Amino acid sequence: MFYRMNIAGVERDLPICKVTDDLYIAAFVIFGDVELTEKCAGALLKKAPDYDYIITAEAKGIPLIHEMARQSGQNKYMLARKGPKLYMRDILDVAVHSITTAKEQHLYLDGNDAALMKGKRILIIDDVISTGESLTALEKLVEAAGGIVCGRMAILAEGDAQNRDDIIYLEKLPVFNADGTLKG
Repeated sequence: MFYRMNIAGVERDLPICKVTDDLYIAAFVIFGDVELTEKCAGALLKKAPDYDYIITAEAKGIPLIHEMARQSGQNKYMLARKGPKLYMRDILDVAVHSITTAKEQHLYLDGNDAALMKGKRILIIDDVISTGESLTALEKLVEAAGGIVCGRMAILAEGDAQNRDDIIYLEKLPVFNADGTLKG
């Protein structure tokens, strides 16, 4: 089963995947899709508030913020990692629970990036916002670094996230029943 969407002027068929027996989602993955990544980045930049830096959580947001930085002429963006790396110093750490992940995860921010964020306007970017747990974790990292969250953006808002007035997004992504029909 697939769900056909027009996202930033690009048509894509998203596979419908089981989360639980009574909840299915349309999987949205921009990895490897250069056209979709470029178009989504451009469309988000047109809607973006003024910011100093952008940040996303590893991994699906990486190509998106890379392209947003490239298109906007920025040479720096921040990445919250799912695991600390040897090169990271003075690491900030927050817990996160996601609809697409079975167990608790952590997001880690390098101390050098945290120092750059202090007092700066930080725009949080994600590919899909669903439960908002990843978004909350990113907000905690930004605040712990002394940054100011100036906006929250995603390509798609899924389920209840569509009703939030604090998120800027391109398209609504419905959730599904086991038979592929839209959940009401």
